[in-house]
Amino acid sequence: MSASLLMVLASLLFAAMGVCVKLASSMYDATEIVMYRSLVGVLMVGALARWQGVSLRTQVPGMHVARSAAGVGALSLWFFAFGGLPLATAMTLNYMSSVWMALFLLGGAVFMGARNLDMRLFAAVLAGFVGVALVLRPSMGPQQAWPGVAGLLSGMLAALAYLQVTALGRAGEPELRVVFYFSCGGALAGAVMSLVLGDGLHTHTVHGAGLLLAVGTLASLAQLCITRAYAIGRPLVNACLHYLGIVFAYMLGVLFFHDPVTLSATLGMLLIIGAGVTATWLRGRLAPAPKDSQFNPSES
Repeated sequence: MSASLLMVLASLLFAAMGVCVKLASSMYDATEIVMYRSLVGVLMVGALARWQGVSLRTQVPGMHVARSAAGVGALSLWFFAFGGLPLATAMTLNYMSSVWMALFLLGGAVFMGARNLDMRLFAAVLAGFVGVALVLRPSMGPQQAWPGVAGLLSGMLAALAYLQVTALGRAGEPELRVVFYFSCGGALAGAVMSLVLGDGLHTHTVHGAGLLLAVGTLASLAQLCITRAYAIGRPLVNACLHYLGIVFAYMLGVLFFHDPVTLSATLGMLLIIGAGVTATWLRGRLAPAPKDSQFNPSES
């Protein structure tokens, strides 16, 4: 399968995962869903690593801990946002990660004393945040303020996780090892947060267990599709196609949850997509593109 088709499939799988997360959120805390999603990932990625002969022994455990902390935080906030926001809104806020990365790049340049800032990057960041305002204003009521903040923060933490993935790639860590330790971190952190911060672990029904299994399976398959696509495809094309996840989430949200379709929200999503694609292209011109993108939706 070509890289483009793999990215389209991954985007659809992540949107379908969002549907399952939103349905499961009525029965489980977000941290529980993170735990079960990660357990499925540990099993699937561990089995694949064994089949491909990829060693899971690492020389940089501290880097994996840092990547997992940012990624699990982003994932937990994202799943929490799914429970309280329209499906496409939660998906869009997490996909702001590219815009956050551009903001980090601009901030770093200012801190280092750079004088010739790329104003196109600044414009992309500004357009992204205007898009956020358009997306949230028509779709978010007072009771949705915290899910909205959580969704926005999930995108910021996802950007930090992406930077950690880039550093791990430069340290020679293979993709499967990075995903495996992220899944381990998610399983452990999800269990601890559920027991300490949540209501403990809930009992299962057949319907609930099926949703949790679907979340983990869809997320893991999407992650593997992305990993393969970035290994064989062009990073900018893959990044652009990844934004189809917002379009798929919009359609699935209307189909399954009767989410409202408004002109303002649609324009906001288009602004965020355009800002994300532009920021990705400009970052690629300023610095070498990483080999893979493990964090998103991460999937963070």
